[in-house]
Amino acid sequence: MQIASDDVRRLREKTGVGIMDCKKALAETNNDFNKAVEYLRKKGIEVATKRSGRHASQGMVGSYIHLGGKIGVLVEVNCESDFVAKSDQFLAFVKDLSMHIAAANPSWVVPEEVPAEILAREKEILGEQALKSGKPEKIVEKIVEGKLKKFYSEQCLMEQAYVKDPDKTIRQLLDELMAKTGEKCVIRRFVRYQVGEEQ
Repeated sequence: MQIASDDVRRLREKTGVGIMDCKKALAETNNDFNKAVEYLRKKGIEVATKRSGRHASQGMVGSYIHLGGKIGVLVEVNCESDFVAKSDQFLAFVKDLSMHIAAANPSWVVPEEVPAEILAREKEILGEQALKSGKPEKIVEKIVEGKLKKFYSEQCLMEQAYVKDPDKTIRQLLDELMAKTGEKCVIRRFVRYQVGEEQ
C-alpha cells in the first residue's frame, strides 16, 4: 500500500511520534488517519505501562504566574534522564501542565492521594443525595461510584480533562509524553497559590 508522505508528516505533527512509527500506523490502519492516531495512542500507553517499574529521578520544577501575579503554580515533573528533562517536548509539557493547574485548580495529583476522611465524607454525602432523590437502596452504591468518578475528574490532576484539549485527560497527555520521549515520566507534586486564598 502506498503511504503518502503528507499523511506521515501530518500524523507526526499531531502525535510527535517518529516517521517510521507513523508509516507503520498508517499501513496497519489502511491509511485511516484517525485510526492511526488511536493506534499510536494505544501503542504509547503499552510502552508507558512497560516503563512503569523504572526509576524517574531527573526532571524539573516548572512555574507559571497568571493574572498579573494573582495565581502562581509550581509543579515537579520527573523523568529518567537529564537529556529528556532538557528536551523541547518535556519543557513544553511542564509549561502546559503549569498553565493547566492554574486554570483547573486540582486538589491532588491522583485519586489515591485523596485523604480517607474526605473520601468517606464525599461517599456519605453522595449516598444521602441518591437516597433522598428516591433511588432504590440497592443501586445507591453504583450511583455513588459513578459520582465519585466525576469527583476525581474535577479534583485529581491526572483525571482532569486537559484545558487546551478537553478530549484528553492529563493522564493521556502524560502517556503521550512517555511515548514521545521513550522514558518513564511522573507528575510528582504541585502547589497552586492564589492571592487572598485561605490555606
